[in-house]
Amino acid sequence: MSQNTMTTIYTGLDIAKLNLQLHLAGRIHDLPNTATGHRRLLKLLTAHAGAHVVCEATGGYERNVVAALHEAKVPVSVLNPARVRHFARATGQRAKTDDIDAAVLTAYGQALQPKPTTPRTEQEQQLAELVRRRVQVVEILLGQRQQVERLTLPPLRRQAQSLVRRLERDLEQIEAQLKTLRTQTATLDERVQKLEAITGVGAITALGVLAELPELGTLNRRQAAALAGLAPHPRESGQWHGRRSIGGGRAPVRRALYMAALVAAHANRQLKEFYQRLRAAGKPAKVALTAVMRKLIVLMNHILKNPNFALQN
Repeated sequence: MSQNTMTTIYTGLDIAKLNLQLHLAGRIHDLPNTATGHRRLLKLLTAHAGAHVVCEATGGYERNVVAALHEAKVPVSVLNPARVRHFARATGQRAKTDDIDAAVLTAYGQALQPKPTTPRTEQEQQLAELVRRRVQVVEILLGQRQQVERLTLPPLRRQAQSLVRRLERDLEQIEAQLKTLRTQTATLDERVQKLEAITGVGAITALGVLAELPELGTLNRRQAAALAGLAPHPRESGQWHGRRSIGGGRAPVRRALYMAALVAAHANRQLKEFYQRLRAAGKPAKVALTAVMRKLIVLMNHILKNPNFALQN
């Protein structure tokens, strides 16, 4: 039977730090989340032609097993946990155990037929890890700097100041690693340079967006805005028309774009005019800034998609 006519068998895989729960053909298989467990998983899947694994992003616990599935050419969809949770509630499933979660993932696959997740290159994985760690360190650093200002006991103040200095060194090291990764990867450096040409977009913003949205440059404008969670969703019922709002998508992309949008709204000629036009029309500053963020991600996608595009800031 050819691959085109082969029946897809969606199979849910619930992933924890130590264990995997595989729901396959109505049965649950309990496997360790180790290299040995991954080999057993692949053996079970190869016995069912057309298997397509459905799992959730778990903050890193899924990384090795997803890599093993990609290497074995087994289709796998890595889903946003919130979507799976909403699906479970919509089907009336309130109970939550590992076995139930695996079965819910199977049902999600059968009902919605998600597209396989494209494997990330080693460079993309390194970039994402460095960018995410930088965000974590920056957040902790800001919190500790605020603590230094509030502490009155000298020993505690010295401790906090010491931690601030350590975090500042860690931040410098991460940014140096990002710079090294960029210089050693020609394609990444080229993409970052193209994005830096936009007034308001710096290297950190460009790297942050590329880390969380590696598909950028292969999308249409609606897809780019939707994946960033910057597409406005209508709220209407009968004659009632509510205020449109954004949501979903990849929140880290929005966080990466926020400061760039603030700068662009005041320094980028075209985006400044766009921002001021919205404000003059009575739009709140936050709404206008969100619209600038949406313009930015669409522009970024267009620049990477069209190498000959002439940018005018």
